[in-house]
Amino acid sequence: MHEFSKLTLPGVFSESVEMYREHPVLSFVGEKPITYGEMGNKVKALIAFMEKHNIKQGDKVVVLSSNMPNWGIAYFAIASMGAVVVPILPDFSEEEIKNVVEHSETKAAFVSESLIKKFPDKDINFLVKMDDFSLIKGIESHLFEENAVPQNKYKVEEDDLASIIYTSGTTGKSKGVMLTHKNISFTASSSRKIQEIIPGDRFLSVLPLSHTYENTIGFVLPIICGACVYYITKPPTPAVLLPALKEVRPTLMLTVPLIIEKIYRGKVLPAFNDKWITKSLYKVPVLRKKFNQLAGKKLMRTFGGELKFFGIGGAKLNKTVEKFLIEANFPYAVGYGLTETAPLLAGMAPFKTKLQSTGPKLEGVTLKIHNPQKYTGEGEIWAKGPNIMKGYYKEPQLTKEVLTEDGWFKTGDLGIIDKDNYLFIRGRSKNVIVGPSGENIFPEDIESVINNFKHVAESLVISQKGKLVALVHFNREEIEQQYQHMKEEVSNYVEKKYDELEKELKDFVNSKVNRFSKIQTVVVQKDEFVKTATKKIKRFLYSK
Repeated sequence: MHEFSKLTLPGVFSESVEMYREHPVLSFVGEKPITYGEMGNKVKALIAFMEKHNIKQGDKVVVLSSNMPNWGIAYFAIASMGAVVVPILPDFSEEEIKNVVEHSETKAAFVSESLIKKFPDKDINFLVKMDDFSLIKGIESHLFEENAVPQNKYKVEEDDLASIIYTSGTTGKSKGVMLTHKNISFTASSSRKIQEIIPGDRFLSVLPLSHTYENTIGFVLPIICGACVYYITKPPTPAVLLPALKEVRPTLMLTVPLIIEKIYRGKVLPAFNDKWITKSLYKVPVLRKKFNQLAGKKLMRTFGGELKFFGIGGAKLNKTVEKFLIEANFPYAVGYGLTETAPLLAGMAPFKTKLQSTGPKLEGVTLKIHNPQKYTGEGEIWAKGPNIMKGYYKEPQLTKEVLTEDGWFKTGDLGIIDKDNYLFIRGRSKNVIVGPSGENIFPEDIESVINNFKHVAESLVISQKGKLVALVHFNREEIEQQYQHMKEEVSNYVEKKYDELEKELKDFVNSKVNRFSKIQTVVVQKDEFVKTATKKIKRFLYSK
């Protein structure tokens, strides 16, 4: 495994360009990829363009764009000249984008055509359309030229700031996480120990590049290994994803639990529940395993047939779905981390998984359980290592709250570490509901049970006036489909069905949880819950 001489983004990138010059690196699905050598030249040309527009080391440059090859070129160009990349999630509102631009003191921006209307009217050095690097605002005579070369040499150090990532956050106000070159490069480099990646490997990207999970593990990591990343031009709906999987036949993919959970509930389960006989047989453990093995083979074909690593992160994977993946022999892998840790803290390779664990710590990182409870061993997860952020931008007080003087980062997650050093996450400390007798109630555990109930799409458990309330979003289409043969108007029937489901659901959940975790009320959530980039529900919006 190649060891990099310097853990900076320009350092690892230039060595990759040298080693893999003729190999493909970035492409849209269905197009011819550019090579590492071509990408290297484009990065240099973009640095020359930014020089002409007076961008200097330390200047903040926004990247607000859907996923595309030019995203990666802009990212490495900004980082290679020692400027600071400020990636913004495409689904941020106009107000949020304006706040980020102002708070970060942005000097320039790369924005994709579809998002230009959301970008604030600001006096900046330049505004460039990401799709083709054409100038929207700036010095008109200084256009992007493919063959231009930089005038200056840049000395970038490992501890220099590389990126400020504003979290969409499930707990409220966005914060600017300051990540250094070493934070990102170390995490990408150490992740190679979890899964071997070689030139010729193909990644299919379905998560936003502006999120640190996709950015470090789905972009920087493949580039330092000589692999190629493919991007889709539209949101990853089944109609878009299925042909892309067939075309690319990815060997590696990164996803969030919601994607595989939707496939399980929408495709796998209905196939078994379709007929009375298969539904009955599926309840027999030995036969269920056989059915799941067959479903696993079919799932592999759906994903192109060459998948060796299907990474799941960003939120907790449902236990029932994970059991299916194990029995299906599907090459799933689970990791855990936060934006503040660039992001990976723990992870495991396919077929080395443990049910509901996120795996052992990343090599070079130290994890500990702070103040573990005497009998359960449960406590807050603290982390230390080269991937811990510098702090929150312009927020010394917030930084002090999560970083100890001797370098420990308080994750805010509660967990345990077992005898094999595998980490298990119990839930966010902020989400824990304290019961009437002082017991800890983890809403995520109850939600996991609710989400296995028929027709449930997603759920959220909150405490209201000392009582547990389940907000539940049912899959209306599924219910309508089931009753479309009925003569009375389906829509009216669905509303009646909701009332029945509420009672059934409450009885179902309360028969499966401990006495502290029983829910008192079920409230139908008509619209989908508002989510973050990694498809976690923004709890703070519903907990009031």
